[in-house]
Amino acid sequence: MNRSFDRELGLHCAPALAGIKPANLLCCRFSRYHDFDRVIECYNRIFASGEIRFEVLCRCPESCLLLVYRRRTLAQQLQRPEIRTLLETAGYFRGNTVEEDLERLSQRLCRSEGVFPHEIGLFLGYPPEDVTGFVRHRGRNFKFCGHWKVYSDEQKARRIFERYDRCRGAVCSRLAEGMSIPQMFGAA
Repeated sequence: MNRSFDRELGLHCAPALAGIKPANLLCCRFSRYHDFDRVIECYNRIFASGEIRFEVLCRCPESCLLLVYRRRTLAQQLQRPEIRTLLETAGYFRGNTVEEDLERLSQRLCRSEGVFPHEIGLFLGYPPEDVTGFVRHRGRNFKFCGHWKVYSDEQKARRIFERYDRCRGAVCSRLAEGMSIPQMFGAA
């Protein structure tokens, strides 16, 4: 196992790993890992029988954006009617599988043509109202900023943020005690 990568996963992806969020995004600098592609291949192999997946969405020479997600949870998220409608306005097709939606997102991230694909927030479990609010207000005039910029239900968002933070704390504590991500999430 790669202890350094486990610490990054614990710090940035604990809610997705624990199943309380469909996905987390992690920016990985290749200089931090001896052989990043091999590390990702290894983790995908370790978790192959479960729901957790690691997918590089976009890469440049120095780094990449890695999506850590639970396949079933993400599939359910992306099939919610209000989310599907928003995705369709961004060029996603109604009958897409999770893999096809991720391929479309990857294409939009890698060749953004000057327009960032803000629908990524839908993949990360952000409320649709907050994603549309962010786009409408161009990232300004939000009620609260935590794990995302909140434009709708601030109190509900604060409760979710607290839950994510508690999860991160628990996972990081276990990592500090010597456990690995595969041991914690049932793949070892």
